[in-house]
Amino acid sequence: MRFAYYDRLSRRDQAVYRRSDGVTALPLRDPEALAPAVERLRAALARDDASEAAVASAEIAGRLSAQLGASPPVVQVLAVRPSEDWGELQGLYTQDADEVARIRVWMRTARKGNVVAFRTFLRTLLHELCHHLDFEVLGLSPSFHTEGFFRRESSLMRQLAPARPRQGALPLPPPGPPPGRRR
Repeated sequence: MRFAYYDRLSRRDQAVYRRSDGVTALPLRDPEALAPAVERLRAALARDDASEAAVASAEIAGRLSAQLGASPPVVQVLAVRPSEDWGELQGLYTQDADEVARIRVWMRTARKGNVVAFRTFLRTLLHELCHHLDFEVLGLSPSFHTEGFFRRESSLMRQLAPARPRQGALPLPPPGPPPGRRR
């Protein structure tokens, strides 16, 4: 599926878009190596500890980048998300004129100032990191929001923080005929 803006792109950018759409996963060599940093991030957000969240976020971005063959970006964890009438900015990837890649992630919501939920924060960090990986690993310039891009983001999320069953959710029945019915 191509997003609506595809038709407004130049032929060159359409080719980049299609290449991006074709890459749907970024398999890590050793996702377990990132588990301690991911848990430190979870705990830091729960404690509202911005400095530890920044350290853990930088470690996640650095180790993940190293596993995929990219240089580590500078990661900044900032306070309250900027907002305008269009909504809130959750994260931002930039590459300065001196070639320094920078990821900014905001830790608090704009409206109420609450600490962002762990999975939302981590997904935002991974989203911005995917832009970095598009440039440095996949050679995609520019880095478009394509279906492939969002699948790459999700593949990283599943490797670093697999979904936990919801509290109160009923377990799935085993495959096969329903219990009590035999044929």
